[in-house]
Amino acid sequence: MVTGTTTRTDETSTLTPAAVAAVGERIRPYVRRTPVIEMDRADFGLPAGPLTLKLEQLQYSGSFKVRGAFANLLLRDIPAAGVAAASGGNHGAAVAYAAGVLGVPARIFVPEVSSAAKVSRIRSYGADLVIEGATYSDALAVCQRWVAASGAMPVHAFNQAETVLGAGTVGLELRQQAPDVHTVLAAVGGGGLLSGIATAYDAARNGPGDGRVRVVGVEPEGAPTMTEALAAGRPADAATGSVAVDSLAPRQVGELTFRVVSQRVHAVVLVSDEAIGQAQRTLWEKLRVVGEPGGCAALAALLSGRYVPEPGESVAVVISGANTSAVSFDR
Repeated sequence: MVTGTTTRTDETSTLTPAAVAAVGERIRPYVRRTPVIEMDRADFGLPAGPLTLKLEQLQYSGSFKVRGAFANLLLRDIPAAGVAAASGGNHGAAVAYAAGVLGVPARIFVPEVSSAAKVSRIRSYGADLVIEGATYSDALAVCQRWVAASGAMPVHAFNQAETVLGAGTVGLELRQQAPDVHTVLAAVGGGGLLSGIATAYDAARNGPGDGRVRVVGVEPEGAPTMTEALAAGRPADAATGSVAVDSLAPRQVGELTFRVVSQRVHAVVLVSDEAIGQAQRTLWEKLRVVGEPGGCAALAALLSGRYVPEPGESVAVVISGANTSAVSFDR
């Protein structure tokens, strides 16, 4: 399996459906096989057609991120100093959870914009927590300095082969649970989830015309990180202002995830903060399912018309996280 010293080019070549399956076997004892809901798009007021929701917000630590966290901790050599991770919140919670299960020291760095729900999760898992910097990129810089000083193993939120392969097990399960799906919509932050799903499906940019599943990424208009990278032909700085800033707003995508997305993802579409908020509310009103803003971005593309399926097209949407305090049971 890939190690922390492998080159990025070599890492790209290891991202295959078979590698995702192997990682799935390795992490299986530590993660949930999350359920799917099969419904009709008409339930959401859209033209009729098959819709599958993959409820990854029911995963340990509240998001898909725990899959990549366990992949890193189980497949790489961990030094005595333990592990360190920078995160908007979900990745940090996932690494903290995995480290706690495996008995590994962990220090998590999050920016000041990380939500109270995510900060609370990280603290509850017993990791050392550092809140510093205005954005994820700031927290990452602090984390990198700590890694250099301490010798801890960095667990990158997206630009690491093990992280991508772990995230890809979402796609592996979805292939088994909904084998007739034509298109999968998934949120984009740094690109780990999208890259993993595209890898699991052995997807290509041309989509279902060649018999392969089409994979479509969705990111906020206020944080068009992958959109800017695709336009520039390389990872490029982008704005980081969005209601989903604590999960979908790194300043740059990774070189590894950029290469995967540019080769295997059919398209990346943008959604407004208003559409994300409406998707959150609709998911709760129709299904009593809670999703955080970033976790609902992919659904927002469908509900807002930024992605319009063809008649009869079977669409799957990944609901990728639920670390939010949007629903209160205090009253």
